[in-house]
Amino acid sequence: MWIIGCQVGIATVLAGFVFAVPGGTPFFALLFALVALSATQDIAVDASTIEMSSKEELGPANGIRVTSYRIAMIVAGGVMVGLSASLGWSRLFLAAAAFFLLLALVNVRLPLADRAPAAKEPIFEPIRDLLTSPGIAGVICFVLLFKLGDLALTPMVKPFWLDSGFSVEQIGWVQTTLGVGASIVGALAGGALTAKLGTFRALWMLGAVQALSNLGYYLAAAAGAPAGMMYTAAIIEQFTMGLGTAAFLAFLMSLCTRRHAATQFALLSALYRVAGIAAGSVSGFLTVRTGYETYFLITFLLALPGFLFLPAVRRALAAPRIVD
Repeated sequence: MWIIGCQVGIATVLAGFVFAVPGGTPFFALLFALVALSATQDIAVDASTIEMSSKEELGPANGIRVTSYRIAMIVAGGVMVGLSASLGWSRLFLAAAAFFLLLALVNVRLPLADRAPAAKEPIFEPIRDLLTSPGIAGVICFVLLFKLGDLALTPMVKPFWLDSGFSVEQIGWVQTTLGVGASIVGALAGGALTAKLGTFRALWMLGAVQALSNLGYYLAAAAGAPAGMMYTAAIIEQFTMGLGTAAFLAFLMSLCTRRHAATQFALLSALYRVAGIAAGSVSGFLTVRTGYETYFLITFLLALPGFLFLPAVRRALAAPRIVD
Protein backbone atom coordinates (compact mmCIF):
# COMPACT_ATOMS: atom_id res chain seq x y z
CA MET A 1 0.00 0.00 0.00
CA TRP A 2 2.90 2.35 0.63
CA ILE A 3 4.08 1.92 -2.95
CA ILE A 4 0.65 2.64 -4.40
CA GLY A 5 0.09 5.59 -2.06
CA CYS A 6 3.41 7.14 -3.04
CA GLN A 7 2.73 6.70 -6.73
CA VAL A 8 -0.67 8.37 -6.43
CA GLY A 9 1.01 11.16 -4.47
CA ILE A 10 3.73 11.57 -7.10
CA ALA A 11 1.07 11.75 -9.83
CA THR A 12 -0.74 14.48 -7.90
CA VAL A 13 2.46 16.47 -7.40
CA LEU A 14 3.46 16.17 -11.06
CA ALA A 15 0.05 17.46 -12.10
CA GLY A 16 0.46 20.30 -9.62
CA PHE A 17 3.60 21.51 -11.40
CA VAL A 18 1.39 22.54 -14.34
CA PHE A 19 -0.10 25.30 -12.19
CA ALA A 20 2.99 26.27 -10.18
CA VAL A 21 5.15 29.25 -11.08
CA PRO A 22 8.85 28.23 -11.18
CA GLY A 23 10.72 29.80 -8.28
CA GLY A 24 7.63 30.49 -6.19
CA THR A 25 6.83 29.01 -2.80
CA PRO A 26 4.25 26.52 -4.16
CA PHE A 27 6.82 25.31 -6.69
CA PHE A 28 9.40 24.56 -4.00
CA ALA A 29 6.73 22.93 -1.81
CA LEU A 30 5.82 20.62 -4.69
CA LEU A 31 9.49 19.91 -5.32
CA PHE A 32 10.00 18.96 -1.67
CA ALA A 33 6.92 16.72 -1.76
CA LEU A 34 8.17 15.03 -4.94
CA VAL A 35 11.54 14.26 -3.38
CA ALA A 36 9.96 12.97 -0.15
CA LEU A 37 7.45 10.77 -1.97
CA SER A 38 10.11 9.41 -4.31
CA ALA A 39 12.40 8.51 -1.41
CA THR A 40 9.53 6.87 0.47
CA GLN A 41 8.59 4.88 -2.64
CA ASP A 42 12.20 3.69 -2.95
CA ILE A 43 12.21 2.48 0.65
CA ALA A 44 8.87 0.72 0.16
CA VAL A 45 10.11 -1.02 -3.00
CA ASP A 46 13.27 -2.12 -1.18
CA ALA A 47 11.22 -3.52 1.69
CA SER A 48 8.86 -5.28 -0.69
CA THR A 49 11.82 -6.93 -2.45
CA ILE A 50 13.13 -8.24 0.87
CA GLU A 51 9.72 -9.44 2.06
CA MET A 52 8.87 -11.33 -1.14
CA SER A 53 12.31 -12.79 -1.98
CA SER A 54 14.19 -15.76 -0.62
CA LYS A 55 17.95 -15.48 -0.10
CA GLU A 56 18.52 -17.32 -3.37
CA GLU A 57 16.37 -14.81 -5.25
CA LEU A 58 18.00 -11.65 -3.91
CA GLY A 59 20.83 -11.63 -6.46
CA PRO A 60 18.64 -11.81 -9.59
CA ALA A 61 16.08 -9.50 -7.97
CA ASN A 62 18.71 -6.82 -7.41
CA GLY A 63 20.08 -7.30 -10.90
CA ILE A 64 16.63 -6.48 -12.24
CA ARG A 65 16.21 -3.59 -9.79
CA VAL A 66 19.50 -1.96 -10.77
CA THR A 67 18.69 -2.45 -14.46
CA SER A 68 15.23 -0.93 -14.04
CA TYR A 69 16.74 2.03 -12.20
CA ARG A 70 19.21 2.67 -15.02
CA ILE A 71 16.48 2.48 -17.65
CA ALA A 72 14.31 4.86 -15.64
CA MET A 73 17.21 7.31 -15.43
CA ILE A 74 17.57 7.23 -19.21
CA VAL A 75 13.84 7.83 -19.70
CA ALA A 76 13.57 10.58 -17.09
CA GLY A 77 16.85 12.30 -17.86
CA GLY A 78 16.92 11.92 -21.62
CA VAL A 79 13.68 10.90 -23.28
CA MET A 80 11.37 13.11 -21.23
CA VAL A 81 13.62 16.15 -21.47
CA GLY A 82 13.81 15.61 -25.22
CA LEU A 83 10.02 15.37 -25.49
CA SER A 84 9.59 18.66 -23.64
CA ALA A 85 10.59 20.55 -26.80
CA SER A 86 7.66 19.13 -28.76
CA LEU A 87 5.06 18.54 -26.05
CA GLY A 88 5.80 21.46 -23.75
CA TRP A 89 6.39 21.11 -20.02
CA SER A 90 2.70 21.22 -19.03
CA ARG A 91 1.74 18.31 -21.27
CA LEU A 92 4.84 16.44 -20.23
CA PHE A 93 4.03 16.77 -16.52
CA LEU A 94 0.45 15.62 -17.16
CA ALA A 95 1.70 12.65 -19.18
CA ALA A 96 4.09 11.72 -16.36
CA ALA A 97 1.26 12.04 -13.82
CA ALA A 98 -0.94 9.76 -15.94
CA PHE A 99 1.89 7.23 -16.14
CA PHE A 100 2.23 7.10 -12.34
CA LEU A 101 -1.52 6.67 -11.93
CA LEU A 102 -1.40 3.79 -14.39
CA LEU A 103 1.56 2.32 -12.51
CA ALA A 104 -0.41 2.53 -9.25
CA LEU A 105 -3.32 0.67 -10.84
CA VAL A 106 -0.98 -2.05 -12.06
CA ASN A 107 0.61 -2.36 -8.63
CA VAL A 108 -2.77 -2.98 -7.02
CA ARG A 109 -2.30 -6.54 -8.26
CA LEU A 110 1.01 -6.96 -6.43
CA PRO A 111 0.91 -9.84 -3.92
CA LEU A 112 1.00 -8.87 -0.27
CA ALA A 113 3.94 -10.18 1.71
CA ASP A 114 3.22 -12.66 4.49
CA ARG A 115 5.09 -11.32 7.48
CA ALA A 116 4.69 -10.84 11.21
CA PRO A 117 3.38 -7.38 12.18
CA ALA A 118 5.77 -4.99 13.90
CA ALA A 119 3.34 -2.21 14.78
CA LYS A 120 3.38 -2.89 18.55
CA GLU A 121 7.14 -3.11 18.88
CA PRO A 122 9.21 -0.25 20.30
CA ILE A 123 10.21 2.34 17.71
CA PHE A 124 13.92 1.51 18.11
CA GLU A 125 13.40 -2.26 17.82
CA PRO A 126 14.58 -2.44 14.16
CA ILE A 127 17.84 -0.71 15.11
CA ARG A 128 18.33 -2.87 18.21
CA ASP A 129 17.62 -5.99 16.19
CA LEU A 130 20.17 -5.00 13.55
CA LEU A 131 22.87 -3.99 16.03
CA THR A 132 22.60 -7.30 17.91
CA SER A 133 23.01 -9.43 14.78
CA PRO A 134 26.14 -11.64 14.49
CA GLY A 135 29.38 -9.85 13.60
CA ILE A 136 27.66 -6.49 13.24
CA ALA A 137 30.76 -4.38 14.03
CA GLY A 138 32.69 -6.00 11.19
CA VAL A 139 29.65 -5.83 8.93
CA ILE A 140 29.33 -2.07 9.49
CA CYS A 141 32.98 -1.61 8.56
CA PHE A 142 32.49 -3.74 5.46
CA VAL A 143 29.41 -1.77 4.40
CA LEU A 144 31.33 1.48 4.79
CA LEU A 145 34.37 0.25 2.85
CA PHE A 146 33.20 -2.20 0.19
CA LYS A 147 32.33 0.38 -2.47
CA LEU A 148 34.68 3.09 -1.25
CA GLY A 149 36.98 2.70 -4.26
CA ASP A 150 34.08 3.14 -6.69
CA LEU A 151 32.64 6.04 -4.73
CA ALA A 152 36.01 7.79 -4.69
CA LEU A 153 36.56 7.22 -8.41
CA THR A 154 33.20 8.41 -9.75
CA PRO A 155 33.44 12.16 -8.94
CA MET A 156 36.72 12.47 -10.86
CA VAL A 157 35.79 10.54 -14.00
CA LYS A 158 34.09 13.37 -15.89
CA PRO A 159 36.70 15.98 -14.91
CA PHE A 160 39.38 13.57 -16.15
CA TRP A 161 37.65 13.24 -19.51
CA LEU A 162 37.27 17.01 -19.80
CA ASP A 163 40.84 17.76 -18.77
CA SER A 164 42.04 15.15 -21.26
CA GLY A 165 40.52 17.15 -24.13
CA PHE A 166 37.42 15.10 -24.90
CA SER A 167 34.28 16.91 -26.05
CA VAL A 168 31.01 17.05 -24.14
CA GLU A 169 29.44 14.94 -26.89
CA GLN A 170 32.06 12.22 -26.47
CA ILE A 171 31.65 12.22 -22.69
CA GLY A 172 27.86 12.08 -23.03
CA TRP A 173 28.12 9.16 -25.43
CA VAL A 174 30.28 7.22 -23.00
CA GLN A 175 28.35 8.06 -19.84
CA THR A 176 24.75 7.87 -21.08
CA THR A 177 24.95 5.25 -23.82
CA LEU A 178 27.95 2.95 -23.62
CA GLY A 179 28.33 3.32 -19.86
CA VAL A 180 24.68 2.82 -18.97
CA GLY A 181 24.44 -0.13 -21.33
CA ALA A 182 27.51 -1.72 -19.74
CA SER A 183 26.13 -1.14 -16.24
CA ILE A 184 22.83 -2.77 -17.19
CA VAL A 185 24.60 -5.85 -18.57
CA GLY A 186 26.80 -5.88 -15.46
CA ALA A 187 23.85 -5.68 -13.09
CA LEU A 188 22.01 -8.55 -14.78
CA ALA A 189 25.19 -10.63 -14.88
CA GLY A 190 25.92 -9.76 -11.24
CA GLY A 191 22.46 -10.86 -10.18
CA ALA A 192 22.78 -14.17 -12.00
CA LEU A 193 26.28 -14.79 -10.62
CA THR A 194 25.16 -13.99 -7.07
CA ALA A 195 22.45 -16.63 -7.37
CA LYS A 196 24.93 -19.15 -8.77
CA LEU A 197 27.90 -18.44 -6.49
CA GLY A 198 26.07 -17.50 -3.33
CA THR A 199 26.17 -14.05 -1.77
CA PHE A 200 29.46 -14.47 0.10
CA ARG A 201 31.48 -15.80 -2.84
CA ALA A 202 29.88 -13.25 -5.16
CA LEU A 203 30.81 -10.43 -2.82
CA TRP A 204 34.53 -11.13 -2.75
CA MET A 205 34.84 -12.32 -6.34
CA LEU A 206 32.80 -9.55 -7.95
CA GLY A 207 34.19 -7.09 -5.41
CA ALA A 208 37.71 -7.95 -6.51
CA VAL A 209 36.79 -7.39 -10.16
CA GLN A 210 35.11 -4.13 -9.19
CA ALA A 211 38.27 -2.96 -7.43
CA LEU A 212 40.57 -3.98 -10.28
CA SER A 213 38.49 -2.00 -12.78
CA ASN A 214 39.77 1.25 -11.21
CA LEU A 215 43.19 0.41 -12.58
CA GLY A 216 41.77 0.95 -16.06
CA TYR A 217 41.61 4.69 -15.47
CA TYR A 218 45.01 4.59 -13.76
CA LEU A 219 46.56 2.98 -16.83
CA ALA A 220 44.74 5.39 -19.14
CA ALA A 221 46.05 8.37 -17.17
CA ALA A 222 49.57 6.94 -17.15
CA ALA A 223 49.44 6.50 -20.94
CA GLY A 224 48.26 10.06 -21.60
CA ALA A 225 44.54 9.31 -21.96
CA PRO A 226 44.42 7.77 -25.48
CA ALA A 227 40.85 7.40 -26.77
CA GLY A 228 40.89 3.61 -26.98
CA MET A 229 42.04 3.17 -23.40
CA MET A 230 39.57 5.79 -22.14
CA TYR A 231 36.60 4.08 -23.77
CA THR A 232 37.77 0.69 -22.56
CA ALA A 233 38.25 1.95 -19.00
CA ALA A 234 34.78 3.54 -18.99
CA ILE A 235 33.00 0.43 -20.23
CA ILE A 236 34.85 -1.90 -17.86
CA GLU A 237 34.31 0.41 -14.90
CA GLN A 238 30.54 0.69 -15.52
CA PHE A 239 30.19 -3.04 -16.18
CA THR A 240 31.99 -4.04 -12.99
CA MET A 241 30.09 -1.43 -11.00
CA GLY A 242 26.90 -3.23 -12.03
CA LEU A 243 28.41 -6.56 -11.05
CA GLY A 244 29.44 -5.39 -7.59
CA THR A 245 26.26 -3.44 -6.92
CA ALA A 246 23.95 -6.41 -7.52
CA ALA A 247 25.93 -8.60 -5.10
CA PHE A 248 26.28 -5.80 -2.53
CA LEU A 249 22.57 -4.95 -2.46
CA ALA A 250 21.73 -8.64 -2.14
CA PHE A 251 24.05 -8.76 0.88
CA LEU A 252 22.47 -5.69 2.49
CA MET A 253 19.01 -7.18 2.04
CA SER A 254 20.10 -10.49 3.54
CA LEU A 255 20.96 -8.63 6.76
CA CYS A 256 17.39 -7.42 7.19
CA THR A 257 14.52 -9.20 8.90
CA ARG A 258 11.25 -9.20 6.99
CA ARG A 259 9.22 -7.33 9.57
CA HIS A 260 11.87 -4.58 9.85
CA ALA A 261 12.87 -4.58 6.18
CA ALA A 262 12.09 -0.94 5.36
CA THR A 263 13.87 0.60 8.35
CA GLN A 264 16.89 -1.68 8.35
CA PHE A 265 17.60 -1.50 4.62
CA ALA A 266 17.21 2.28 4.67
CA LEU A 267 19.77 2.46 7.50
CA LEU A 268 22.24 0.15 5.75
CA SER A 269 21.99 1.87 2.38
CA ALA A 270 22.41 5.26 4.07
CA LEU A 271 25.47 3.92 5.89
CA TYR A 272 27.39 3.02 2.76
CA ARG A 273 26.55 6.39 1.22
CA VAL A 274 28.31 8.05 4.16
CA ALA A 275 31.55 6.74 2.67
CA GLY A 276 30.55 8.18 -0.68
CA ILE A 277 29.96 11.62 0.79
CA ALA A 278 33.32 11.51 2.55
CA ALA A 279 35.15 10.32 -0.57
CA GLY A 280 33.46 12.87 -2.80
CA SER A 281 34.25 15.75 -0.45
CA VAL A 282 38.01 15.22 -0.72
CA SER A 283 38.30 13.79 -4.23
CA GLY A 284 38.92 17.12 -5.95
CA PHE A 285 41.47 18.23 -3.35
CA LEU A 286 43.42 14.97 -3.58
CA THR A 287 43.37 14.99 -7.37
CA VAL A 288 44.80 18.51 -7.48
CA ARG A 289 47.54 17.51 -5.06
CA THR A 290 48.44 14.15 -6.62
CA GLY A 291 47.29 14.27 -10.24
CA TYR A 292 44.82 11.92 -11.91
CA GLU A 293 47.23 9.02 -12.33
CA THR A 294 48.11 8.78 -8.65
CA TYR A 295 44.56 9.50 -7.52
CA PHE A 296 43.11 6.65 -9.59
CA LEU A 297 45.69 4.32 -8.06
CA ILE A 298 44.60 5.54 -4.62
CA THR A 299 40.97 4.67 -5.44
CA PHE A 300 42.07 1.10 -6.19
CA LEU A 301 43.86 0.91 -2.84
CA LEU A 302 40.78 2.30 -1.07
CA ALA A 303 38.79 -0.68 -2.35
CA LEU A 304 41.02 -3.21 -0.56
CA PRO A 305 40.45 -2.67 3.22
CA GLY A 306 36.86 -3.84 3.01
CA PHE A 307 38.04 -7.36 2.23
CA LEU A 308 39.56 -7.58 5.71
CA PHE A 309 36.05 -7.80 7.15
CA LEU A 310 34.89 -10.74 5.03
CA PRO A 311 34.99 -13.12 8.07
CA ALA A 312 32.32 -10.96 9.74
CA VAL A 313 30.34 -11.01 6.50
CA ARG A 314 30.45 -14.82 6.40
CA ARG A 315 29.23 -14.99 9.98
CA ALA A 316 26.39 -12.55 9.30
CA LEU A 317 25.27 -14.42 6.19
CA ALA A 318 25.14 -17.68 8.15
CA ALA A 319 22.40 -16.23 10.37
CA PRO A 320 18.91 -16.93 8.88
CA ARG A 321 17.67 -13.39 9.42
CA ILE A 322 15.70 -12.84 6.24
CA VAL A 323 13.29 -15.65 7.04
CA ASP A 324 12.30 -14.08 10.37
